[in-house]
Order: sequence, then structure tokens, then C-alpha cells
Amino acid sequence: QVQLVESGGGLVQPGGSLSLSCAASGRTFSTYTVGWFRQAPGKEREFVAAITWSGANAYYEDSVKGRFTIFKDNAKSTVYLQMNSLKPEDTAIYYCAAHYGTTAQAMARMRPSYWGQGIQVTVSS
Repeated sequence: QVQLVESGGGLVQPGGSLSLSCAASGRTFSTYTVGWFRQAPGKEREFVAAITWSGANAYYEDSVKGRFTIFKDNAKSTVYLQMNSLKPEDTAIYYCAAHYGTTAQAMARMRPSYWGQGIQVTVSS
């Protein structure tokens, strides 16, 4: 079983920055890919970014490229999402997700096996 716990959400002004963390436990993650998805009110859940546990590959949804960075700390079994230049349309519940044996790009087109509980990010003045 895999457990994913998100932290770091909150309220930020447009143009500001926020960092999300996803602490993973319960497995050896060397062959997992971990990603972030988000769901805004009244909209479907959408892919944001993913990274293979080896760190060799990362993949981003077009609207966040150049603004968001996904990276990890193997020693802490934690994946981070650094969000800069935030916009009101980034407001959503952000979910950490993990899946075994897939690529970062493939995660954008699938429903991963494991999910965190979600954390609210609000971008508003």
C-alpha cells in the first residue's frame, strides 16, 4: 500500500509563489512515477506535472510550463511542486498521485493508482 500526504497549500496573491510537498511512504519507490493533478470548482481533474522516481524524466501540462517545477528529495521520499507566477486560474484542489512502472508523460493520460487527500491552493487578491 502507498500513502501520499500533501502539504503546503494556502492563499497567495496573483504573481506570488507557493510550494507543495508530497510525502510518500509504504513502498520502495524506485520504479514509481509521482505527479500532481488539480481540480477547480465545476471542472474535471486535470494533470499538472509528473516526475519519475529516478528523476530522469519530468513532464508538464502546457499551461504551467515555465512557471511550475516538479522535483524530489529521495532521502525524504518527498516530491515537491514549486509554483511561481501564480494566476487566479491556478486556484484548485491539488492532488499528489503515484503509479508503478509508467513514464511521466504517460501519467498525463491515465488515472494513477494512488492518491493523496488533496490540498487547497487559492490565488486571489
